[in-house]
Amino acid sequence: MTHEIYPCLWFDGQAKAAATFYCSVFKNSRITSDTPMVVIFELNGKKFMGLNAGSQFKFNESVSFVVTCDTQEEIDLYWEKLTSDGGEESQCGWCKDKFGLSWQIVPSILATLMSDKDKAPRVMQAFMKMKKFDIEKLKNA
Repeated sequence: MTHEIYPCLWFDGQAKAAATFYCSVFKNSRITSDTPMVVIFELNGKKFMGLNAGSQFKFNESVSFVVTCDTQEEIDLYWEKLTSDGGEESQCGWCKDKFGLSWQIVPSILATLMSDKDKAPRVMQAFMKMKKFDIEKLKNA
């Protein structure tokens, strides 16, 4: 028997608004079920549950979602959408959306750059100074 595993995100009455927002950010996304208590949605084919559970708990950086991007245009697009309308920029490719959920918008080439033992320290020094990742600056580090 296969047991499905997916995240449940706790919202203060904003699960539907959040699901709608996330579905607008990521292609191939949709809301699959919507009740007053729970919204089930898919982002790029990955299942999520949004729970309208009240203000008792808030998101923090101990949980974040990583979005790997092949191009600077993709990084710019996700960064702009996720930080819009009350979201916040942070350091090293991290940001928060308007609901307080943390995201890491990361170039797919980063793992390759960091695997080069000679280049990795320079790459790390470069990205530690960045908020949104700049692929060209990382490549040229």
